[in-house]
Amino acid sequence: MTLADLGHDLATNWLTYISMPILASAIGYFTKLVAIEMMFKPIEFAGKPPLLGWQGIIPRNAGRMATIAMDLLLGRLIDPKEILGRMDSDRLVRELREPLNVAINRIGSDLMTEYYPDIWEMLPNPVQRVVLAQIRAQTPKVVSEIMEDFRRDMDSYLDVRDMAITNLTTDKAVLNRLVREVSRPEMRFIARSGLYFGLGIGVLQAITWALTHQPLIMPIFGALVGLSTDWIALKMIFYPREPRSFCGVRWQGMFQKRRKEVAADYGKLIAEDVLTVSKIMEALLTGPKSDRLLTMVQRNVGDVLDRQVGLAKPWVVLTVGSDRFRKLKRDVAARAVEAAAETMKPAMDYATDALAVERTIVDAMLELTPLEFEKVLRPAFQQDEWKLILVGGILGGIVGELQVHLVLALTS
Repeated sequence: MTLADLGHDLATNWLTYISMPILASAIGYFTKLVAIEMMFKPIEFAGKPPLLGWQGIIPRNAGRMATIAMDLLLGRLIDPKEILGRMDSDRLVRELREPLNVAINRIGSDLMTEYYPDIWEMLPNPVQRVVLAQIRAQTPKVVSEIMEDFRRDMDSYLDVRDMAITNLTTDKAVLNRLVREVSRPEMRFIARSGLYFGLGIGVLQAITWALTHQPLIMPIFGALVGLSTDWIALKMIFYPREPRSFCGVRWQGMFQKRRKEVAADYGKLIAEDVLTVSKIMEALLTGPKSDRLLTMVQRNVGDVLDRQVGLAKPWVVLTVGSDRFRKLKRDVAARAVEAAAETMKPAMDYATDALAVERTIVDAMLELTPLEFEKVLRPAFQQDEWKLILVGGILGGIVGELQVHLVLALTS
């Protein structure tokens, strides 16, 4: 093709050549948006397992992602024993006194009417109140004993790592939110990078088309845009880890550069969604080590009940039967544990302030090395990263093929 022919072609089909970089830019942006959404959606597998369908990369690998996150959190950022040890048992007892009194009144009267209906109904109201008051008077001592034993031997009551991983794998939306919120600026950068890189590759595409007029150019360049822009964008997010100068321009990986902002977001999300007082309480009551707590509650409540029954105990046991008496003590403990989640609500603000999870995480993250800091987000992209890049390439190739038909229609 001579220069004259090339000039005539450009003048005649200028709209076609202008459309190429614009469409390539659109391809880059579109494929990035799809890749980002494929990381998070759908939360559950959609399609016909195991191959025909898709599940978001992060939800599908929730167990692995949660394990990596918690290994970093508990191995480098916080010490659960130190954090939980910040709570003052005396202060906590004071915070819980009134709600516990209400709970014990309800539990005590329910159980007495269930197991001692004849005896309880025969007692005058003032006597009933005295019995409940005697049980209630023991409550602060019992709570203090439980708190002190918990402080001395926390590992026997609570597996923080198991609690956090279970929460994140059970509620995959929380894990999604953790990654998405922390990486929101990076996600926007990836999408925008598709526009810029696609535009540059589109210019090369237009030049190549002008010289060859080969229909294969379009899908090839479309696939190239989809593949390369993903890879380049991901590299630019994390590298270089330390600030470096390129041709007089100072550059650092975007995620590394945002360390303070990331630490603030990550600490807030962990404190609000993962290591919350309510989730710790739930783990204490239902987790793999909850038997220890239940046993201690049973022992303490059983002692209280034995003391209140006093000399009448043999007659009471004879009346309700030894098996039912033991069941009574178990039921008292079980209902006390069941009521604990509700009775803890008034103390939540104090406990949250005392634990100071958010502040602890933020301070610790600012002390991480660049490589350690990268692990906060990098695993989310590394997991099946090649699939996202491949999908981007395939989509780019398909759109490029459609572009061929558009170009042919414009030039015909």
